[in-house]
Amino acid sequence: MKVSLLVTVYNVKESLPITLAGIEEQDYRDVETVIVDGASTDGTVELIRRFAAKMADRQGFSVRWVSEPDAGLYDAMNKAFSMSTGDVIAVCNDKLCTPDAVSRLVAALENGGPRCIGAHSDLVYVDGERVVRQWHMGQGKISQGWMPGHPTLFLRRSVYEKYGLYDTAYHCAADYEFMVRFLKEEENRLAYVPEILVAMFYGGTSNAGLGNYLVSFQEGYQALRKNGVPHPLWITLRRTLRVLLQFFHRQ
Repeated sequence: MKVSLLVTVYNVKESLPITLAGIEEQDYRDVETVIVDGASTDGTVELIRRFAAKMADRQGFSVRWVSEPDAGLYDAMNKAFSMSTGDVIAVCNDKLCTPDAVSRLVAALENGGPRCIGAHSDLVYVDGERVVRQWHMGQGKISQGWMPGHPTLFLRRSVYEKYGLYDTAYHCAADYEFMVRFLKEEENRLAYVPEILVAMFYGGTSNAGLGNYLVSFQEGYQALRKNGVPHPLWITLRRTLRVLLQFFHRQ
């Protein structure tokens, strides 16, 4: 199965080399990297150009990229999906921690049974070399306040085709709302790899300060209501508690 890794960037010349190095190290040999840049001006585009040229000589790897204005992160993610051709889709804006991360998640998906639509793993939030917190994801249900770590999520292309793309009306929680759409149907299953395969850069749209946490809480509640999930406030409170408890799980 071809895997499309969707990379969305804007003025990230400091962190982008880390993301691209993690992709370059992968031992899986059918990887398409799709990079959507929001018209960066800090040297990011030159990094992308060099990466694309380098990977053109690597068997089993391909790169598609564009640099142009967009309407924000979720618009860029939707654009990246539209450019992709893979059977499996994953958003990859952070760091793949091990050279076999893609292989492990694809294998889990393939071995997950007929109802398996994707795979996910544990992750850590990092600020430079410092681990801010560790997510032990486990398995669960949206109705219990559980959710997979979106940066670790590898999904069959058919999920996007059936359930749609990211709702750009959301500021912080379009990824959560997207996951609610297909995980509220409990016959849809995710395989789980109980190891840290992704390091997420701290300071993203849902974890960059108290204000964003509050917006994320509100939008998470709205996402559950929009999708007709019963008891949205109770679920949102439980999800928030799960997030807080993760601060006690450090490496």
